[in-house]
Amino acid sequence: MTAKSSDSRPAPDAGEIAANFADMHPPLSASAALIEADRCYFCYDAPCTIACPTGIDIPGFIQKIRSDNITGSAHTILSENIMGGMCARVCPTEVLCEQDCVRNTHEEKPVAIGLLQRYATDPVIGANQQLFARGADTGRTVAVVGAGPAGLACAHRLSMRGHQVVLFESREKMGGLNEYGIAAYKTVDDFAQREVDYILGIGGIERRGGTLGKDLTVAKLCAEYDAVFLGVGLNSVNALGLDNEAAQGVIDAVDYIARLRQATSWDSLETADNVVVIGGGMTAIDVAVQSKKLGCENVTIAYRRGPEHMNASPYEQDYARRNGVVIRHWLAPSRLQVDATDESLAVSGIDFVRTRLSADGALQLTDDAVHMPAGIVFKAIGQRSDWDHFGDIASSIQLKHNRICVDDKRRTSNEKIWAGGDCVFGGEDLTVSAVQDGKIAAESIDAFLR
Repeated sequence: MTAKSSDSRPAPDAGEIAANFADMHPPLSASAALIEADRCYFCYDAPCTIACPTGIDIPGFIQKIRSDNITGSAHTILSENIMGGMCARVCPTEVLCEQDCVRNTHEEKPVAIGLLQRYATDPVIGANQQLFARGADTGRTVAVVGAGPAGLACAHRLSMRGHQVVLFESREKMGGLNEYGIAAYKTVDDFAQREVDYILGIGGIERRGGTLGKDLTVAKLCAEYDAVFLGVGLNSVNALGLDNEAAQGVIDAVDYIARLRQATSWDSLETADNVVVIGGGMTAIDVAVQSKKLGCENVTIAYRRGPEHMNASPYEQDYARRNGVVIRHWLAPSRLQVDATDESLAVSGIDFVRTRLSADGALQLTDDAVHMPAGIVFKAIGQRSDWDHFGDIASSIQLKHNRICVDDKRRTSNEKIWAGGDCVFGGEDLTVSAVQDGKIAAESIDAFLR
């Protein structure tokens, strides 16, 4: 289904759309990288490193760029974050390392750490230059379920420690949200798969198909392997809970982004003159901006609270506005309108009620209503795990608020099972945090197996 434009404006051609989806942050040239590296003060206490979830020695890798030791710089990065190339593209550096940069003042901008990280890692990953070797075989085998950032990071570190890894992934491609869930303009030229190839290049990692709850069970994995790591992500999207939610044009934003990333033709994607996105996180920003880049005329993000409550960073909110997206706050969806004359029951608009905070901070609905016309309504109000589809997980390990409970070593209540990434309770839902989960779990598994 494609919601067609109803006005006379010309639709963007393929060349224009391709230009719209060019690299969000083009890579630095050699001279620009040297100039930027020279801006680093190489602080002895390195607040940028402290702010990095994976603990990359940021002054160390920047110093190596200054001395033209690009391979050494990449090694410094990848030894702590094997997905340093992707994180250089998608990590919210503006609220992590760059926010804590001592140059980040009213008078100065922070050192461009993300771009420098990309400058160092791209040549190594592009040439598949392996900087890490598989350890001596321990004779132990670990099952890793889910080939997203957490699973891939765990598998790579386990291979470095000499364990044989069987990596189960139900989808055609590995990479998880790096492949299926990130805006196309943030990771161009099939980088996600090139990074996967680099990670698997260490050896000792066997990929197999398999889905928990179908051909895999936790009990069977525990019986057949010495240890198990679960990086299964979140498999369901929260519903709006409104009538007509199954109407044509009411679309899961996560699914749409995945289809856009895998599309061979822009024409296969739904577009409309009026698009409304419900949500306030990165998925909402990504699907809204991509809708504008596909030629949708009016794209609005509606969020039930204020801008300071949005999970999307101020930088991402500003990026959306600069791309023509309107962000409206203090609106809660109340009714989906459909065209009663259309046999397909296509969505035609959405009603909201204005919200406010009570004296104790609770969200309240008011009597003030707002209507927005919409040919497409994207649902981007968060994801969850439907454990019924995952078989015996819920009966095998402890859950909290529908996510897996882990300790600081990412170990679950089952002594043979570790977990990481979006599926664990208390996580940050970031690629860089998932990588750290996988790395920590791998070291814990290694200690357990030895």
